Parts: sequence; C-alpha cells; structure tokens
Amino acid sequence: MAKVVRRLRNVSAAFIELADTISQNQDVETEDFVRASALVAPFLGYLGFAFKFAEMDYVPKVADLAEASKSFMTLEEMLDRDVERNTVRLDGSHSRNLLRIKRAIDTIRSFFKLILTTEYGDMSLKDLGIKAYDETLAPYHGWALRKAVHTGMFTLPTKAQFLKKVNQNEASARIDLQSYVDASAIVIQYVDKLFLSRELGTEW
Repeated sequence: MAKVVRRLRNVSAAFIELADTISQNQDVETEDFVRASALVAPFLGYLGFAFKFAEMDYVPKVADLAEASKSFMTLEEMLDRDVERNTVRLDGSHSRNLLRIKRAIDTIRSFFKLILTTEYGDMSLKDLGIKAYDETLAPYHGWALRKAVHTGMFTLPTKAQFLKKVNQNEASARIDLQSYVDASAIVIQYVDKLFLSRELGTEW
C-alpha cells in the first residue's frame, strides 16, 4: 500500500520543532528554517489561482535561503552579514527574502486560524482567503494586485476539498491546523524580533 502523505502533519511538526528551539532560547538554524518553510509551499498551491503569485514568489526565496544555509548556520548570522554589508533591503538579499518568507508563513497561519473558526463543509473558503490575505499580504501590494487576488479567491476550494487534498479528515486536521497556528506564531515573532532588535523594521 502506498504511503499516505500527510503534508499538514509534516508542516505542523516542522514548525513545532522550530518553536521548541526558540522556546529553549536557542538560535534557529538556517537549514531547519528552510526545511520548515519549504513545507509551506504546497499549501499556497492548494489555495488555487489566487495564491499562485505568492507560490511563484515564495519558492525561489526559499531556494535562496537554502543556498545561504551553506554559508550561515543560523538566521542571526545571515542577517548580521547583510547588516555588515548594508544589503539588508536590497532586492534579492537573504534578509529581504527572509522577511517575505515570514509573511507567507503568516498568511497560511491566518488562513488556518480562520478555518478553525468555521464549520463550513461544502462552502467555498473564499471569504476566509480574502480575510487572511487582507490581514497579512495586502498592505504590501498595490491596488491592481489586491483586486486581482480578491477576484481569484472565487477559485478557492471548499473546506471539504481542502481536507481531501491534505489527506486528512476534519478531526485529525484540526489538531494539525492548531499546532501550525500556535507554532508558526512563535516563529513569526522570532523573525520579527531579529529585525526589530537590529532596528531594521519589518514594514518594508
């Protein structure tokens, strides 16, 4: 029998590991962050056309950090090198990519959190997708892109279809959705702290 891929369980487990590292006041290793972040990418794809732009933007940035992990053991080391070189805000810098990866992780966190609050079964998740997008990525996008994303939300799957894609039923998925929501919040806060402690800001 073919092994069932539990992508939702895998991504939640990966972020739990990162959150545990942070809770122990240890630096997050770049390789571990990349591994967890890569597991987020399929979920952007599951959300259909509306998030296709995000997936296409996200995957190369994760690949960049994967390459950076060969030179920088921790995210702090990576960020500090960009600070030394004054390249933090340059297009394509590791730091800029880290910030944008964090936003995509936050978008999925917001979406999962909203799924947990609804009992939708066969209804479209478009309203939840719009709200998650508006709370996370929309402030950084121009009017034309925001309108295109909102329009694309009509292609979002139903909750039942989403659960089928991740090979889980509602009961098992609820546990993993909540785990990701809780653990990713800790990771997001950690990344924000890296930038804010160096007075780099995060709203750019």
